[in-house]
Amino acid sequence: MTLSFVDAAALQEGWDRQQEGYMPDREHRFAAMLDAVAATAADGGPVRLLDLAGGTGSITLRALRRFAAVDATVLDLDPALLAIAEGSLAGRAAIVAADLSRPEWAAALPAGEFDAVLTATALHWLPGERIEGLYAEIRDLLRPGGVFVNADHMPDEGLPTLTKNLLATEEATRNARYAAGAALSWSQWWAHVATVPELGPLVARRHEIYPSGHASEYTPPVAWHLEALRSAGYAEAGVLWRGGPDAAVVGVR
Repeated sequence: MTLSFVDAAALQEGWDRQQEGYMPDREHRFAAMLDAVAATAADGGPVRLLDLAGGTGSITLRALRRFAAVDATVLDLDPALLAIAEGSLAGRAAIVAADLSRPEWAAALPAGEFDAVLTATALHWLPGERIEGLYAEIRDLLRPGGVFVNADHMPDEGLPTLTKNLLATEEATRNARYAAGAALSWSQWWAHVATVPELGPLVARRHEIYPSGHASEYTPPVAWHLEALRSAGYAEAGVLWRGGPDAAVVGVR
């Protein structure tokens, strides 16, 4: 069974609201990422975009609204999230299942270089040495001048106390919204998705892939990511955006 466009779009909206509970500035980081793509896009053709660990395709949907033409690929391992992406994108992007923890993940991609590889709030589930390897693998997928942007939890080393307080304030606000019924929590959203007939078996498969949930989070500071990008051979590396304890780093091939 496949999701209808209407059902998938509603689930996509629910995913966005649930994610905004953790990242109220989520749209700001997406806009900054797409600004970098616009600033470096080659003329004369569609923007070739890889939405890496893209889940439901949130970044791709925004890219389709932003640019006149987009050749997008959404890559993830979660079968339930990919089913929502396939339904809501309705043929406007390639949907690829691959495991980023394995170096051969890129073999599943369509051939050719990308203008941009974008990922948000996903790579912190990987260990540090794997992120370093992944940065190099992503560089090899980009055309010269193409950009890679990773927006994730990247604390500022100089603000340990403020960062701790910011996170505590965000958690208190989030819990108050859950208690008031203003938004679904992560577990509530997944419990609902498991009741959708088309997705129930995929949620069960997801539990097989992640039997104990994700691994421990690895959230080094921005400086670590910038050094990893430089070591991976990017011609330029820097901070594109920051919002409290989160940031987006960018590498230019």
